[in-house]
Amino acid sequence: MRRRDFVVRLGSAALGWPLAAHAQTTERARRIGVLLVVGETDTYGRQQVSVLKEELARLGWIDGKNLVIDLRWADGDGKRASALAKDLLALRPEVLLAQSSIVTKAILGETRIAPTVFVQVSDPVGSGFVKALSKPGGNATGFVNLESSVAEKWLQLLKEIAPRVKHVAVMFDPKTPYVGYYLRPIVEAAAKLKVTVRNAEVGSESDIERSMAELGRSRDNGLIVMTDVFTYLHRRLILDLAARHKTPAVYAFPALVDEGGLICYSVDSYDLFRRAAGYVDRILRGANPQELPVQFPTKFEMVINARTAKAIGLKIPPSLLERADRVIE
Repeated sequence: MRRRDFVVRLGSAALGWPLAAHAQTTERARRIGVLLVVGETDTYGRQQVSVLKEELARLGWIDGKNLVIDLRWADGDGKRASALAKDLLALRPEVLLAQSSIVTKAILGETRIAPTVFVQVSDPVGSGFVKALSKPGGNATGFVNLESSVAEKWLQLLKEIAPRVKHVAVMFDPKTPYVGYYLRPIVEAAAKLKVTVRNAEVGSESDIERSMAELGRSRDNGLIVMTDVFTYLHRRLILDLAARHKTPAVYAFPALVDEGGLICYSVDSYDLFRRAAGYVDRILRGANPQELPVQFPTKFEMVINARTAKAIGLKIPPSLLERADRVIE
């Protein structure tokens, strides 16, 4: 063995982590760990995994042949995410893929060595996951969920589809670390659009019921449901109450509009998983995550549920229908 190869292998052993792809033999299957924030029965989460596997296969990594994918589901629970992160690390994956800020925090709380690709993270610098977007500087890199400026778009769309709205509640879980990332643009836009904004902090189903009842007292009220795990997991209750109180609402996930919500403007999450597969591929082939810049989304979609609009007494402006990527009739 050449001295250089020996030194490289010794260095990797000292770190306690597998070598990058260029130093591996090609005879064995490679291993990656995937930890999702949603539950195993979540339809959209399973579709995201399918997209990830399809893109990895296109890049030459076929699950069950030259790749082993260890898949775990956190069910929106931070403590469970930490336990599952430990479980995955015990299997010694060569790359970890983390969905959401909660899961990324859990993984990076367990390791700052294992290469990690995050996806659907809102504020990776503010959350301490990377030092800078262009040069992450550690073992993690990945794909931002939404830019903060998208929050202004939510308020604009709410006023466009429901011009009568004068007071807007922003619903979110107060434990969400990146709340300010989205709230600031909403507050700034509110002054221009001549609406008032208030926080609707929810951490339980009773909080949701109370907030929605308050909104239902006036036809001048509207709602923005922020992108966080709690509101996503409790989307059915939010959607049912919005329908009952005829409250116009903008959502951050297309899933909520597919299930009866009024309108959303969001990133194409499947595209993020597709692009994340590309980073996993590059790391398996020897790339260093600290040299892979954090990337912003490039594909967005606006979805309108025309049935819901009709049910709550709204007429959708033709200009809005023309701009929509999908309209549910």
